[in-house]
Amino acid sequence: MAIVRLNKGFDINLVGAIQGDEIAFTSPARSVAVVPDDFHGVIPRMEKKEGEHVTAGEPLYHDKNDEAIKVVSPVSGTVKEVRRGERRHIDAIIIAPADDRQVVKHNLGGNALETLVASGLWVMMRQRPYDVVPSTSVRPRDVFVTAFDSAPLAPDLDVVLGDKRQYISKGIEVLGGLTDGKVYIGVRKGQSIDAPGAVVTTFDGPHPAGNAGVQAANIAPVNKGDVVWTLDIVTLARIGELFTTGTVSHDTVVAIDGEMVQEPRYVKTVMGADLETVLKNELTNVAASRIISGNVLTGVKVEKEGWLRAPYRHVTIIPENSKPDEFMGWASINPNRFSIYRTFTTWLRGLKKPVSLDSRIKGGERAIVRTGEYDAMLPMDIYSEFLIKAIISGDIDKMEQLGIYEVAPEDFALAEFADTSKLELQRIVREGLDKLRAEMS
Repeated sequence: MAIVRLNKGFDINLVGAIQGDEIAFTSPARSVAVVPDDFHGVIPRMEKKEGEHVTAGEPLYHDKNDEAIKVVSPVSGTVKEVRRGERRHIDAIIIAPADDRQVVKHNLGGNALETLVASGLWVMMRQRPYDVVPSTSVRPRDVFVTAFDSAPLAPDLDVVLGDKRQYISKGIEVLGGLTDGKVYIGVRKGQSIDAPGAVVTTFDGPHPAGNAGVQAANIAPVNKGDVVWTLDIVTLARIGELFTTGTVSHDTVVAIDGEMVQEPRYVKTVMGADLETVLKNELTNVAASRIISGNVLTGVKVEKEGWLRAPYRHVTIIPENSKPDEFMGWASINPNRFSIYRTFTTWLRGLKKPVSLDSRIKGGERAIVRTGEYDAMLPMDIYSEFLIKAIISGDIDKMEQLGIYEVAPEDFALAEFADTSKLELQRIVREGLDKLRAEMS
């Protein structure tokens, strides 16, 4: 097993981590929602209307540009509401679950690609370049699977996997048949996995070592003209389960943690479940809490009445603004304040001690100054500061030369946290990728 040691990056050790791996079972979700924005690159065209019955695994909508790509319902029930926003943008499709537990059964005797696309699992993968749902017409050079999540307070994917671990080898077999190259699986130091047919690589280093894109960049970088797929080990196991049983299970294990949670824990629920069911009465102070579906770096802010977003196996709750009247505000010289750069004396007590951080940005946007901050947080062989400048200026030639084809917004999330210029790096990268994709199509 090859070992890749990453020196760049940083582990943010927040208060509120889960102790142990016990899983609590939740009561059935009162409502379930599918949010189209979770599947970037798919333009929804509805197949179901409000009031219609839908079976678990049955399509709710397909991609306007590729009707084969389906997004399916995670539960059996009734389409309660198709919630729309500005310009009739579909914000969420809300389903009232039924008790029948019906599920779509797939025929496994046909084309593997067609079965995978029809199952709805296709939209759980991502394609480099552009970090979008993969095109069904392009065969990938390689497939990269990450078996761990290194983000702050992230769940242990071994716990999330549970008994689905038995389907990993079948998932490797299926994806191996859809690529001309190899299936790579990245594991963390000390983690073991039985993955016949895959190339297993150990990654030793801080976050973002768990990002599939970072792993790809350190194994076989994506160059212009290359297409690779990325996914996590849980999705790989779901694919294996589909091609073993003929059905897709949308049950999931989610980490509920953070400083504002009374008892951080794992919860078994269903993808898209309403957060009131998942959280129950675990928040210490709802009014003073920020609820994030996902981790603190890449997750999405949601309300308590919202839903668990599909790409995430994690709900983080941190203080919203714990010190609104702090003396000198963001310029405070409080010796207890956390800093990556040893600006404050807290580093003397060690960076492994959990720290308390709230949702404040602590400063406003400033001009980009070449400090090497981005490069220090991104273990990829690119000039990240110059790439960001090229994206802002809209220089496509420079973007290509500087490695935009191998990055995704999540790769810049840690750099955004560390950035003294307070730029929204993930938004900038997303806009750059979308612009490049539009130009190339």
